[in-house]
Amino acid sequence: MKGTVGELGEFGLIRELTSRLTTTPAVRLGPGDDAAVVAAPDRRVVASTDVLLEGRHFRRDWSTAYDVGRKAAAQNLADIAAMGAVPTAVLLALVVPAELPATWPVELMDGIRDECQVAGAAVVGGDVVRGETITVAITALGDLRNHEPVTRSGAQPGDVVAVTGWLGWSAAGLAVLVRGFRSPRAFVEAHRRPEPPYHAGPAAADLGATAMTDISDGLIADLGHIADASKVRIDLHTAAIDVPTQMSDIGQAVGVDPLQWVLTGGEDHAIVATFPPDVKLPARWKVIGEVVSPSALPQVTVDGAPWDRAGGWDHFGDLDAEDHRGDL
Repeated sequence: MKGTVGELGEFGLIRELTSRLTTTPAVRLGPGDDAAVVAAPDRRVVASTDVLLEGRHFRRDWSTAYDVGRKAAAQNLADIAAMGAVPTAVLLALVVPAELPATWPVELMDGIRDECQVAGAAVVGGDVVRGETITVAITALGDLRNHEPVTRSGAQPGDVVAVTGWLGWSAAGLAVLVRGFRSPRAFVEAHRRPEPPYHAGPAAADLGATAMTDISDGLIADLGHIADASKVRIDLHTAAIDVPTQMSDIGQAVGVDPLQWVLTGGEDHAIVATFPPDVKLPARWKVIGEVVSPSALPQVTVDGAPWDRAGGWDHFGDLDAEDHRGDL
């Protein structure tokens, strides 16, 4: 596609974006009207929203528009799965400069569409606006399918803590990119395009998970939300946490303990949950800790001691080339 967004115009851009979309049985009315209609058989809708800002959450010299689309959709769809729900639909709000090549938002939409297909959802509408900085805002919807939502507040003393998905891969990939490299490719790709285990969320609800969240800001930080909401202490066992050899090699090269990435690196969107101790977990779940009664304030400890190194993301704390998210 030749030309810029400004040359294509608002309605031309909308036509290009919507022409690339697919649908699912849950979509009763897709783009083209004032609003979409999405089936909600459960009569409850799980909803999550998130914003990516160029220069803060992505860089165009590090990630393609397609990468950004996959990532934007993934981090919202992971929130739906982490509630124990099945993703159904996504809405996109897009701010772009008029001089942006028209291929960029088109490729972005391809990425969002393809990630939605992985999760079983569809893009059903949105909005486009002219602005100085590229901003991608996603709202994701999901269906509980007659289950109760799995919140952060249900962890009980005696529960095990288990995780499924990658830990620390995105942070290791970011460390590689910051230093001007593009390999090892698997870690760089993990940063550009996270792969949340969408189906594990509803499956965990079926297994009786008592609390659950996706790992967007770091394992310790996100488990800290569960500890606070459930008023418990969560203790992680480092001996049970795998650190891939190649991640250790990256850590040695850049002078970082790879365990730091595993415990505090975000944006992998793995799912961590607490389960009653008698639940037989499938092989995809790795038990990495336990829930205990708090001796003082609710907190996350590592091998019985407070984690004394920095970690986890705070939007209003340290500034970096790319940052994580702050879910409300």
